[in-house]
Amino acid sequence: MKSTFSAAVVVALLAVSAVAAAADVERAKQIVAGKCFMCHGMDGESASRSYPRLAGQHSEYVAKQLADFKSGRRKGDTMNDMVTDLTPEDMKALAAYFEAKKIGPQKVDDPDLAAVGRYIFLKGNQYSQIPACASCHGEKGLGTPQLPRLAGQQASYTASQLKLFNNRDRNNDNAVMHSIASKLTELEMKAVAEYISGLD
Repeated sequence: MKSTFSAAVVVALLAVSAVAAAADVERAKQIVAGKCFMCHGMDGESASRSYPRLAGQHSEYVAKQLADFKSGRRKGDTMNDMVTDLTPEDMKALAAYFEAKKIGPQKVDDPDLAAVGRYIFLKGNQYSQIPACASCHGEKGLGTPQLPRLAGQQASYTASQLKLFNNRDRNNDNAVMHSIASKLTELEMKAVAEYISGLD
């Protein structure tokens, strides 16, 4: 009798959880359709190479970036305006929505440049004290909940973020990334970004 009651409680809790998750997905779709799709697409695929692909990105990372945009900790005129009315629950729902979307590699435009980027990504540059990107982001560029997935990201977006880290114009998550980006040449930034774009 007791085990039957416990099983019923578990089933009821799972049903409530499923309904809540469906509501979160629906809310996220409404927000994406009203705000995000113009730049990032309905599925996080990005309408331009200037905007990041959000599909497959870690939900914890996306939620933190949205919160940083809202607080002003991360600057980005358009994004700072876009998030003003988002609640923490909205941010979590959006983050989970985009994480669930599938992502694949980009077509590498310059294989020779990507080969230079591969070396730096996997081995770093001992002559300028640059550590391997893979030491934090993983050999496949999949990142962690705290560090972004880089695999398949738009090359021009990645290169622009490295420049922002270098100039301290990107003012969140900057402690480690500034020390790395400040040692990268423009060629190295573009090479790493090109290599990353082709990772799956």
